[in-house]
Amino acid sequence: MNKAILNTIVQEFITNNLKSETIKLLLKGSPFNDITIQELVEQIESKKKAENKLPTWFQTKNIYFPPKINVEQTSSEITAAYKAQLVTGNTLADITGGFGVDSYYFSKKIKQVYHFEIDKNLSEIAAINSKALQTNIICENTNGLNAIKNNYYDVIYIDPSRRNAAKGKVFYLKDCEPNIVEHLDFLLESTNKLLVKTSPMLDLSIGLRELKNVSEIHIVSVNNEVKELLWIIEKDTKKNGIIKTINIKKTQTETFSMTIFDKPTASIGSPKKYLYEPNAAIMKSGAFDAVSFSFKIDKLENNSHLYTSDALIDFPGRRFQIENIIPYSKNELRKNLSNRKANITIRNFPETVDTLRKKWNITDGGNNYLFFTTLRNGKKVVLECIKI
Repeated sequence: MNKAILNTIVQEFITNNLKSETIKLLLKGSPFNDITIQELVEQIESKKKAENKLPTWFQTKNIYFPPKINVEQTSSEITAAYKAQLVTGNTLADITGGFGVDSYYFSKKIKQVYHFEIDKNLSEIAAINSKALQTNIICENTNGLNAIKNNYYDVIYIDPSRRNAAKGKVFYLKDCEPNIVEHLDFLLESTNKLLVKTSPMLDLSIGLRELKNVSEIHIVSVNNEVKELLWIIEKDTKKNGIIKTINIKKTQTETFSMTIFDKPTASIGSPKKYLYEPNAAIMKSGAFDAVSFSFKIDKLENNSHLYTSDALIDFPGRRFQIENIIPYSKNELRKNLSNRKANITIRNFPETVDTLRKKWNITDGGNNYLFFTTLRNGKKVVLECIKI
């Protein structure tokens, strides 16, 4: 890293050029003798990436930004703040510290946070930013697995790299670096509580096969997009593991929980007055029967993942009022849907949204919602709805 970037005049240049075109800046060259234009552009691009994702870093003076890819890969402040709710105690070791966003939020809950990062540049950046952010985080440039040997922490946090030198981008835990599966027993020698962040693409059943002593799985979505899977592993757990789904929205947070190995029975029924579509976190969990059982509402069909009831309920997802049930036949659809404007969703249906739009000349948008789906008798229908 080049510490000259932290000079006041350089920081002002970066801030003043956040809206400048990169190509024009590169052509002009650097106005500073000890900093290249490439270094300046890197700071500008990374800071722009941080504006919405990391507003605290964006707004704080004398923050040194890593390459843009590191900003893209780091936790957002929203998800880091959520993770901080899951930890307690006096000491926490973040053994894959990275840019340090998670460590910053952990430090708001934990008396002493240790940030271990094997990449020298990232470690130095985290240490400088820790001072700018006025935290008490201890940053060390070292292999986190080596750092925790013969030490004990109330919590160990690990976010393994999903980029493998041999295999490229990976999702299985055994292919990540470090290999949690291989080192799990060793990690649990240094803590009773391990918090692991994995790819949102990881299949829960695969994770449960690879890991042991899982007490909780948290599926965290932001505005209906799954961002993180968080696994709490406890050495002495006697819990019957729980899956928690969280969908953080602007004005509210939707939550739903179920026991990992419970297999509740769902009820199947015909469309009633109201229709419910689960949020992305629930869809990721696969807890479709549990939703029916817990909320006492019917599924339309085992594989449709849509629910219905006569009475309106609070629900972790979108709610609709069914205005019309249209059989999926050429005559009925020509009569009811041709040349319409509507939002289309398919659930357990053999055709794509694009195909349906072209076939029935339906333009996108408006206040009407069309759900193309399959009912329990195998009958294909279109549910015409308005959003509540």
